Amino acid sequence: MEFDRKTERILDIYFRLSKGMILNKKELAESYGVNPRSIQRDLDDIRCYFANNGEYGTELVYDREAKGFRLIRTDINTLSNSQMLTVCKILIESRALVKEEMEPIIRKLLNNCVPYNEYDRVSQLISNELYHYLEPHHGQKFVDKMWEISSAVYEHKLMRIRYRKLKETDAVMRMIQPVGIMFSEFYFYLCAYISVSEETPDIPKRPFPTIYRIDRIAEFEILDEHFNVPYADRFQEGEFRKRIQFMFGGELRRIKFRYKGLSIEAILDRFPTAEIVEHNENGWLISAEVYGDGVDMWLRSQGDMVEIVKG
Repeated sequence: MEFDRKTERILDIYFRLSKGMILNKKELAESYGVNPRSIQRDLDDIRCYFANNGEYGTELVYDREAKGFRLIRTDINTLSNSQMLTVCKILIESRALVKEEMEPIIRKLLNNCVPYNEYDRVSQLISNELYHYLEPHHGQKFVDKMWEISSAVYEHKLMRIRYRKLKETDAVMRMIQPVGIMFSEFYFYLCAYISVSEETPDIPKRPFPTIYRIDRIAEFEILDEHFNVPYADRFQEGEFRKRIQFMFGGELRRIKFRYKGLSIEAILDRFPTAEIVEHNENGWLISAEVYGDGVDMWLRSQGDMVEIVKG
């Protein structure tokens, strides 16, 4: 069966729209060799179809900024204004990326997740904060780098990295088994086990993960060699996260301290593994599992509100 030219043209326009393309009416008319009024009728047919079939959750709109027509989602796959505002606030306040990488992410979220008729309102609420966005001081772009590293994590591939330690000018070489990526207080971190290597014979293999700030990885190479991760011993970011809030590597240890402050909720949020051993007029006695020594600096920073019972 042969389609007439209009049906074929409408299907072709819809196919291009469904791919996320933004279509200009004048350019479409020139492309198909028809009058712009014919293209407008085609677009009206597509708009009416989705208006009469709301279960598809799709709407054809004119994007003034892009000067063209595009399809948007209007169903539950789009974010509400409050949800979009919340997500953007979290991203901006995280200060995790340089502005050159943060701004396109925010703009794409606004363009693809906000209902068209609410775009201007939500965009204006975010624009001022984005304009005054404070970048992290390291100034490093690493979004693409992080994706490559996450692929090595997923595929269990060894990595060779040159890493810039804090307060050291020269980068050190490491052969590592990458097992997870985490975010904490402005920075992304790679969790990895040190691998025994002929290149670094003096670096001991440790039974716990080492933490590397991703922006300090000067160079890296993903090798073809795989490392074995037995299912029973697989690294679980969620469980590790509960025990390493301060991003310092080290052995797993149990600490015990008495908290004398006002907000026990803040302590329980800070230490997901925390257990309240007792509560009396002297405060809360807390027991928790943590990795490394980073917790010691935090405990000392709390002054009289915290009394270390066991470390």
